[in-house]
This record gives sequence, structure tokens and C-alpha cells, in this order.
Amino acid sequence: MSRALAAWPLLGDGFSGVMLRFCTAALVLLLAACATLSPQQADRAYAIAGAARSDASSCDARDACAQPSPLHQLADKALRESTPQQPRHYTVILDRGTDALLARINLIRSATTSIDLQTYIYEDDDAGRLVLEELLAAARRGVRIRVLMDQLSAIQSVESLAALAGAHRNFHIKLYNPVMGRARVTYPQYAIAAACCWRQLNQRMHTKLLLIDDAVAITGGRNYQDDYFDWSDQYNFRDRDLLVAGPVARIMAVDFRRFWDDRRAVPPSRLVDVGRLLLERGVPPLEPGQYRLPERAASMRQDAGDALLVFERLASEALQVGKVEYVSDGPGKHEADTPSEFAAASQSLGELIASADREVVLQTPYLVLSRPAQTLFERLHQRPDAPRVVVSTNSLAATDAFIAYALSYKYKRRYLRDFGFNIYEYKPFPEDAPIDLEATGAFLPEFVDAPLPPGPSVARDRRSVLRSARYRKPLATEYGAIRHLRRQSNEPVPLRRAGVRVGMHAKSLVIDRRIGVVGTHNFDPRGDNYNTESAVVVHDAAFARELAASIRRDISPANSWVIAPRDRPPVLSGLEYSIGKISEWLPVFDLWPMRYATSYEFVPGDSCPRPIPPDDPDFRQCYRPVGDFPEVNLALKGLPTRLFTAFGAGLAPIL
Repeated sequence: MSRALAAWPLLGDGFSGVMLRFCTAALVLLLAACATLSPQQADRAYAIAGAARSDASSCDARDACAQPSPLHQLADKALRESTPQQPRHYTVILDRGTDALLARINLIRSATTSIDLQTYIYEDDDAGRLVLEELLAAARRGVRIRVLMDQLSAIQSVESLAALAGAHRNFHIKLYNPVMGRARVTYPQYAIAAACCWRQLNQRMHTKLLLIDDAVAITGGRNYQDDYFDWSDQYNFRDRDLLVAGPVARIMAVDFRRFWDDRRAVPPSRLVDVGRLLLERGVPPLEPGQYRLPERAASMRQDAGDALLVFERLASEALQVGKVEYVSDGPGKHEADTPSEFAAASQSLGELIASADREVVLQTPYLVLSRPAQTLFERLHQRPDAPRVVVSTNSLAATDAFIAYALSYKYKRRYLRDFGFNIYEYKPFPEDAPIDLEATGAFLPEFVDAPLPPGPSVARDRRSVLRSARYRKPLATEYGAIRHLRRQSNEPVPLRRAGVRVGMHAKSLVIDRRIGVVGTHNFDPRGDNYNTESAVVVHDAAFARELAASIRRDISPANSWVIAPRDRPPVLSGLEYSIGKISEWLPVFDLWPMRYATSYEFVPGDSCPRPIPPDDPDFRQCYRPVGDFPEVNLALKGLPTRLFTAFGAGLAPIL
């Protein structure tokens, strides 16, 4: 279409001819984007996919030749020990990405009857291919497989989706809330959807769940992409999942069926692009995955079949707990005129925070609080016996969502002074993180901004290193509104060092070391108003202590900077503070360049043997300021950050 338009002569002279050509092109694009399948065509495409499904079986056993699994055995044990009055569960916190992938592959192989997978992002990379191959293998041995992906973040290949639609009679796939009735949306189509259907565009399924035999499940922050399993050689997420085995899995099964049976969950064969392919060519063959590092995938397959290894690395760490709740918004949230009233996850988390007596430990990748959340924390801080609030989040150097960080930066004064937060921002190269660097195949950080001797060859080498410090592949950011912006919006900012980078992605909460929560909610406006969210709430002191210890490792000086008020200027400090506060409250413009807070690094010594909180009187004796954006190449990103701080407040509701 673009070539034909480019060949047209200008219709008339000057501006009117150009505008006519532009409007005609826009109309053609709009009509193409809005094209649909007729009901008869959709039925035919669906039938073509169904007729092509193989019924080949690799197993005749009643248990579908399931592989014995120490993780699945936790579910058997929990169900035996449970009564309606006293439920029993087993939990395993999955901090390390490779362990999270190992647990998934091992559990998929252990399934005897059913596997339900629900996710926001599914990428066709090494991790995604490996899980998909294991699911298809389970289908061939007799296990019913249901895969539900959010459409905006699903597998991007129309051919792959068409092939999966007709892969096997036991394998079923749906896409949630398809925009423009399509499986894959291009940038122009996204723009049209934003113009005509803004609310539907932003109503995304952020829920994440892997459920095996309605007995054992994994849920938490991870999507299906290399970045979430320590398999990227550029950027990996410090994330957290929770494996939970026991009666609560049945509640999860009911919730999954609500999504699966919802009208927004659509088989890809009924969508325009996949349906047309099926009508024109039939079901294409499912091409074997081409692994970037096939040896790594083979090693993971081998490890997943080693019951002793899985026991030692995972099942032996299981903690017996009692009461466990699964809180989910459900697809009904997207039916409501006021979604916040149906935001079960937001309401439950808010009630837990309000119940705190001594301490709230909160971990979120994007510190952009909704208005109800801000009101909640402000009231909490106004109590005479206000609990301490510890927040673990991303620094600008570590985040995958630069725009979200800019708004977080805007409200630092409010977070520290009005809400009483103790904020710790994650470093891009943490020294003590549960990240498997060997699995990435990447090199360690090295400085790229140190002075170099002159010379053309050196300059070329330097440019090469600087390019390696940038991240060419856009991240699959979870911010639906900025996911389809220009490429640089989905990349981490350039740093002073090159190497594999780590960003916080875990979403967890600990209340008074008696209740622990692992879920999908970023504690942000999107989670309140647009995304469906879920969380596992564990009412157990031992589990809460274990989860709190994991977060405290993340906020240790080796892994995080501390955010605290900067030193007051010698003169007019009160005036500067007042102007900054007024500027912060302006709805659009915020041009005051001075900020209330900055980043600090711990300096150990005889007088400072251990880290202390920022409200300790001796804080400045033990910490030194390292600037607002440590590790960031300010020449490339400092100004844009300040610009979004000034003009980006209007984006807060969709972030």
C-alpha cells in the first residue's frame, strides 16, 4: 500500500494536494485496520484449525506418563493433610530466574490431567520456545492444555499462532481482549485503536498463573521471556514467583475458568489476520524453534528430569503454611463503569497495608502510586504510632520504564516527607542479587566513559563499546500505554558502564512480618483501573519473615542506593523548598530544577559498621550523596528525565 501511495502524483499544487493525499492514505489505512472477518468466515477458519488438529498420542497410561516430581508431591502431601477447617499448603519462593524456569518445566512434565497457563507477555525466544515445546509434548501424552495470553503482548508471529491453533486436539489457545479484532497490531493500528477505543486498548490481562492438575501453581511477576529467567545477555529482571501447593489451587482453577470462558478470550483462528491466513493457506506447519543457545535449553531439559536436583534446589526449601488466599480481579473488572470498585486485588492489598501496626515492606518496580494509594499512605503516616514503610524499587539506571521513573522522581518529596517512606532504589549491577549470570552468557560491567587517549582507532573502539552499552532490543515493558511508543521508550537508559544489567520487577508486600504477599500488582494506577491483577496472600509468620529477608537482601548497600533529603543550601532553603512543593503540585508543568531528595551510598567504617535507615540521626556520617541518577550517562538521558518530570504528569493515570 505504501509503495502505491508513493507513486501517486500530487493532486493539485501546494498544501491542498498534500493534504488530500495524506487524508486518502489515512482513510485507506483506517479501512484496512478495521477490516473484519464475517461470522461465516470466522466459523470456517475455526473449523479449518479444528480439523487439522492431530490426535496422535505418545502415551496410553492413565496418568499420561507423568514424570514423578518432588514439587507435585508437595501438592499431594498438602491435600492429604488438609481439612476444610485447617487447610495445609506448601510454598517455595522462586527468586532465581533459572530456578523459576526449572520449576515450570518440571511441573509441566508432572501433569496427569490438565495444565492452565495465563500470562501477560509471551515472547518467541529461547525461554518461550522451551516452555511451548514442553506444553505440546504434554498435550501429545494426553494432558489438556489451555494457554491464555494477553493479545497486545502475545506471540507476535501470525504464522505461529495459526500453527498452534491447529496443533493438537489437547492443545487450546486464546488471546485476551484483542484490539482491532487482530492477533498482531502494528504501530499505525495501535494509533488508530488509541484514538477510537482508548479504554478497551488499556484493559489488559496482567494476571499470571501456571496451574498443574488444579493442585499446584506458580504465580508472581514473571512473564514468558528470556529477561525473566536470567537468559538475556543484555538485561534481566530481578523478579519473584511463588510456588504454592494445596487447596488454594482449586480457587485458582475457578478463576482461570472465568477468564477462559469470558467473551474477551478469543481463539486466534477467529481473528482477522490469523483467520485470513487459515482461509488462504490452511494450517501452516509448526516450525521447530531455533534456539539462540541450544546447549542451555538442552541443559535445562536435563535438569528438569533430575528429581534429586529438583528436590535439592527447590522442594527441600518448601515451607509448610496454613491459610493462603488467592485474590484476583477477574475479567468482570473490565465490565464495570468504575473499575476501581471491582479491583479486588487493589482493595485487598489496601486493607492489608491499613492493618499494619509496626512495618510495611513494599517492593514494586514502578513507584507511581494511584491517588487512593497516596491517600492510604498519607493517613498511615499521620498516625501517632505510624508504622515504618520500607519501599524497594528501581533506580533510573535499572528501570525498564524510563517514563514511569520520571514521574516517580517528580514525587520524591511527597513520598519521603508526606508518606514517610524509606526508599531504596535498585542498582543496575547489583553485587549480591539472586541472578544467574553464568546462564546469560554475558560479560560483566566495565566502564565506558573513562577518558581515552586520542586517535581514530581508539575512537572507533570507543564507539563500539558505547553502542554495546545501549540496548538494541526494546524490552517488553508492562506499561501498556507506552509499549508501542518509539523504541527508545522501551529501552533502559544508557549508562556509564556496559554489561548485563538487572532491573527490579518483583511485586511483593510484607505486613508486620506476619503476612506475606506475592503477586502481579505494581501498586500503580494501571493496576487499580485498567489491568486485571492477582496476588497470593500467605497468613504465616515464618513465610513473612522469609519474604522480608529476600526483600532486605535487595535493599542492602550492595544492591541498592538509599533515597534521602539532600543537604540544605546555606541560604534561602525554606524558599527553595516552598517553590519546589508548589511546582510539584502543578498538574502539567513542573519546571523547578531543584529536587528535595537525592541518592546516597553506604560508606562502611569503624563508626558505621552496618547500614542504618535514612531517618537515623547518624545517617549522613555513614552515607555519601552520589547524585540524582547514579550510573546514568547524563549527557544522553538526564535532560529527557527532567522534561518528563516537568510535562509528564498527565501520563500518571495510564502508568
